[in-house]
Amino acid sequence: MRVLAAMSGGVDSAVAAARAADAGHDVTGIHLALSRNPASYRSGARGCCTIEDSNDARRAADVIGIPFYVWDLSERFHEDVVEDFMDEYAAGRTPNPCLRCNEKIKFAAVLDRALALGFDAVATGHYAQLRTGDDGLIEMHRAVDHGKDQSYVLGVLDQHQLAHSLFPLGDSPKSVVREEAAERGLLVAAKPDSHDICFVADGDNAGWLREKLGDRAPNHGGAIVDDATGEELGRHDGTYGFTIGQRKGLRLGVPAADGKPRFVLDIEPVSGTVTVGPRHRLAVHRLSGIKPRWCGSVPVRLEATVQLRAHGDEHRAVVATDGEHVDIELLDPAFGIAPGQAAVIYDGSRVVGSATIAATT
Repeated sequence: MRVLAAMSGGVDSAVAAARAADAGHDVTGIHLALSRNPASYRSGARGCCTIEDSNDARRAADVIGIPFYVWDLSERFHEDVVEDFMDEYAAGRTPNPCLRCNEKIKFAAVLDRALALGFDAVATGHYAQLRTGDDGLIEMHRAVDHGKDQSYVLGVLDQHQLAHSLFPLGDSPKSVVREEAAERGLLVAAKPDSHDICFVADGDNAGWLREKLGDRAPNHGGAIVDDATGEELGRHDGTYGFTIGQRKGLRLGVPAADGKPRFVLDIEPVSGTVTVGPRHRLAVHRLSGIKPRWCGSVPVRLEATVQLRAHGDEHRAVVATDGEHVDIELLDPAFGIAPGQAAVIYDGSRVVGSATIAATT
């Protein structure tokens, strides 16, 4: 099988490419150039997006003994991921750019080009497992290493994409992957994992958004008000600096009467109003989801679990859908859930699909 291995410059994608080659596949490595000016994203070797990362990926491909190329997807990435990130925050929502990158770039633009060039599959260093179900469909399951499991950010993949994907690391703990990289002589064996958003160079999301969005109306400035009294507690420079459930950085001029911390409860981008209040007001019992993505067959009603953050807990839930809209009743309340986030639905360890949260109750 001809396999295209996406190599970010990190240890995971390097070992994934090596394992694909060991399995007898005809492997070609590619690095995705996601910015025409990599210095405008990250600086230093962080696991993707920089010149250093491209060089690390090339050296790993040389050690493995596979051809290597760089694909320029910077324009597509900026339009589908960076612009989407800015637009969502400007609208008062909280997006997940890694999930959007998987949906639009790695398993759409890259996969489409790979298939057009005669490749059979794309291999990545994501931690997830693929299995063939009794019905013949490809199922995606959580990785063996639950601490590194990335099935949440892969919950946007459909059956066609899963059928042309390989995740060679899903059955291994991260510690084993690093040991294997060292044994193979890969210089990225001890390279730190990347945790921040790749296109925010210093990890300061609010500062980055302030610079990029600037005075874009209606998000420039507004009031921070108390949920119970409506009293103005402070001012802010833009709603894009806040997310539902946020506690730190509110800079309130008036302390709460009970002395307890306040949290962001609501963001109204048109008026620029940010509403804050006590933690118990963050409890969410029902979610309304849009733009569902199903990994296999579409369920009608399912008793499942739902994950609402990339590294969040699972919540018992009853999920109902008409195929276009998803209604999720949480049997265990969740706290601080924001519109724009993804709700990924699981049946045991299997990923059923995902939806973008449109509203919470």
